[in-house]
Amino acid sequence: MTTKHAYIENYGCTANKFDLEIILAHLKQAGYEVTYDSKRADIILINTCGVKKPTEDRVITKLRFFGKLNKPLIITGCLPKINMDAIHKAVPNFSAMLDPQSLDKIPLAIRSAENGEKNIVFRSEKPILKLKQPKIRHNPVIEIISISEGCTGACTYCCVKFARGTLRSYPRETIIERVNKAVSEGVKEVWMTSQDSGAYGRDIGTNLAELLRDCCRVEGKFRIRVGMMNPNHTLSMLPELIHAYQDEKIFKFLHLPVQSGDNKTLKRMNRYYTVSEFKKIVHSFREEIPDVTLSTDIICGFPGESPEDFERTLHLIEEVQPDIVNISKFFSRPNTIAERMEQLDVRDVKNRSRRLARLVNAVLVKRNRGWWNWEGEVLVDEKGKGNSLIGRNFAYKPIVIHTKEPVLGRFIRVKVIKTFRTYLEGEVVNRLRELASSTRSPDG
Repeated sequence: MTTKHAYIENYGCTANKFDLEIILAHLKQAGYEVTYDSKRADIILINTCGVKKPTEDRVITKLRFFGKLNKPLIITGCLPKINMDAIHKAVPNFSAMLDPQSLDKIPLAIRSAENGEKNIVFRSEKPILKLKQPKIRHNPVIEIISISEGCTGACTYCCVKFARGTLRSYPRETIIERVNKAVSEGVKEVWMTSQDSGAYGRDIGTNLAELLRDCCRVEGKFRIRVGMMNPNHTLSMLPELIHAYQDEKIFKFLHLPVQSGDNKTLKRMNRYYTVSEFKKIVHSFREEIPDVTLSTDIICGFPGESPEDFERTLHLIEEVQPDIVNISKFFSRPNTIAERMEQLDVRDVKNRSRRLARLVNAVLVKRNRGWWNWEGEVLVDEKGKGNSLIGRNFAYKPIVIHTKEPVLGRFIRVKVIKTFRTYLEGEVVNRLRELASSTRSPDG
């Protein structure tokens, strides 16, 4: 029997990676193996993202390219719900298209593609329980678990809600069951993902802190990385959440997007918090967990942002000193309220982005220098460039190590010997001790 091959490209957030693992399982059940050569493929599948204009542009360019290969093309992900017109213009003869709620229909999409059908669109009227779908881990060390789909927000710039809908939290017992199964299969790291992890449970009478507390009761040595949570939901359960974070099984990693350091801009964005509330959360976490890694997001050049408003954002970054800052230049997205607002000059947006990037780079270098000479336990969770490996310490700091030992998926002791803007470099402690003992004189 001839093996069938599928070429796959994935774009976007961790939720899209979770969806991809479901897609991989359905492809395997349909008799496909993944190939990294699109010319060898019998089917091409692109899991798209459309949250940002630059990402959409890259996806559309790729779709045009793959459309010219005259192979069955299946399109999944958020873009079909965000900008279907752009897809139709780029590839008028695609095979099948599915929205994020229709992953259970992948077998039907494959069958229609194999039969040579064109422009078949699959939509689901009722969302599926994705945690009950089969999946194949892309990284055997890491289990990605979607704890909910959609959000409670209505940000004026965001188009993700068109694709993912309103909040639908998955049952707590189903999530815990998934964690149990993954840990029993050797997983050491669990990513809890969502469009807004802080909103988890608001529709089913629970919250994120309760979920984390229950997940930490699962037996075994593993770590949990909590995904992005908006400040307004974080604030509503702050003491309880910090207490949950103090469990050793939780990475001390807080992704808290502020988006702007100006309250008027936050109001135009329809964000449900103030700058002072954001700072209160950061201060409260750092008071109880001093080494917590703070990740935040900033949008540069939102409509109506004055030079003074932007200065307030720069001041916030200088004051708060985050460890990670995801900077986005504002691009309007289709059918959003912000698309109808008066846009800033593109040159002003670029200049502000450059200024913010320079400040952020200086802050990140300074923050990481504080980790020089740190020694402690690290979970090696992925392969790096060349022969390197990447481990994460308790604060989810990426530490690059070079060793020939098979330590992927293991907890090892490491000492930080160099610091860089976005990562640390470490040496395995046992090796340092061996080197030290080999250089001693016979008298010790």
